[in-house]
Amino acid sequence: MRSDLFRTPAGTSVTAVTADEMRDVDRVAVEEIGLTLPRMMEHAGRSLATEALAMTSGRGGDIAGEDDSEVVILAGGGGNGGGGLVCARNLVNREVPTTVVLDREPAELDGVPGEQLSILQEMGVTVKTETPPEASLVVDAILGYGLAGAPRGRAADLIEWTETVDAPILSLDVPSGIDATTGERPGVAVHPARTLTLALPKTGLAELSGDLLLADLSIPAVVYDRLDIPYESPFGEQFCVELDSN
Repeated sequence: MRSDLFRTPAGTSVTAVTADEMRDVDRVAVEEIGLTLPRMMEHAGRSLATEALAMTSGRGGDIAGEDDSEVVILAGGGGNGGGGLVCARNLVNREVPTTVVLDREPAELDGVPGEQLSILQEMGVTVKTETPPEASLVVDAILGYGLAGAPRGRAADLIEWTETVDAPILSLDVPSGIDATTGERPGVAVHPARTLTLALPKTGLAELSGDLLLADLSIPAVVYDRLDIPYESPFGEQFCVELDSN
């Protein structure tokens, strides 16, 4: 862990963690505290939808043009993918044209992400495995901090597609293809305009280009105390804060 990498605009230092340390945070939050994965996924997805809405409305100048193309959400089979599916539900609830593109066949998505997919299917949301020709915004929820080696297969294909589409990219937690601990790119990787990382920033995001924001997953401080992670809440009365590199 590092306490010298990130700070809020107000000057509050925010501890950054490695991928293994973040796994410990998730484990303690779920197994010891009882903060379930579906609860955290809902927080992540709603925060992601909030940023997507901000970008599609033009706040911050990220959207180029005013066409009628859709928000395209690229979703994998893990927790990041589930957060992307929650984001899709929130966008569709607000009548934002949205298409979900999976990195696998829908029948292969199980667990909590599979539950989120079932909700979207009941809503009649467009879910595909093929990418559309254009988008107004691409939401990258393919791979998270669990990346091991270069992206492969369909995940790699989706990452490569992001290089061809003329739209800003919003990544969830860690841009797909980037090692959360080191920041290395062992293969193809997404280059987002904005990244919304979750709970704590990851050490590998220190050299990331584009905006970096931190979303609150409602993880209580006792989780960090049990893991001896220095923690002072950076959120105040907010649920999302910008982060600057030191």
